[in-house]
Amino acid sequence: MIDIPQSFWLDEDQLKFPEIELALKEPNGLIAIGGDLSLNRLLEAYSRGIFPWYGKDEPILWYSPDPRMIITPNSFHLSKSLKKTINSSRFDVLVDTSFNNIIRQCQEAPRFGQSGTWIDDEMVKAYTNLHKEGYAHSYEVFENGELVGGLYGVALGGVFFGESMFSLVSNASKVAFAFLLQNSHYQLIDCQVENRHLESLGAYNIPRDLFMQQLKAFV
Repeated sequence: MIDIPQSFWLDEDQLKFPEIELALKEPNGLIAIGGDLSLNRLLEAYSRGIFPWYGKDEPILWYSPDPRMIITPNSFHLSKSLKKTINSSRFDVLVDTSFNNIIRQCQEAPRFGQSGTWIDDEMVKAYTNLHKEGYAHSYEVFENGELVGGLYGVALGGVFFGESMFSLVSNASKVAFAFLLQNSHYQLIDCQVENRHLESLGAYNIPRDLFMQQLKAFV
């Protein structure tokens, strides 16, 4: 049983989060519970290195993992096979033309080892609002005019906080990820928690305090 400090319970009328150093040392760094997914709270959270992540019938849970997985344009590993796929012109990549379709596909995509999704309708509504306000973006991969993959996330300054991706055909999400890294101004891509799929593309773990330093510099 995890002992949750009283300070972790958020007041819906107050946006302030606990100090990052207080995050629990359980695997993903729980830092707060409750509150809402309002525009201002989400922007405050991401600027502090915090993101929401919770399951069905749970309150909103907020995390700041230590270590933190990131990837940069310099660390990105473009394999020969992926480079060949990109150069084949099989796929077309667009930005911010189908945000709602992307987040809905991410919501419905089956996850290995998981029976459900953390992207509930409340999150869809909240991130769609972020998109309308210019803070959330989608990278969309089309094949013969059909949406076959993509990703979405939140952008603040030179940092892109990746949220989720999906593929309906092989390599589609990797193509979106490569486009994000090679055709944007972002200096730091936040991958949140360890992910072997992203690790194969060059993502790696860094201590949370170093992540926070980079976050402050690039945001």
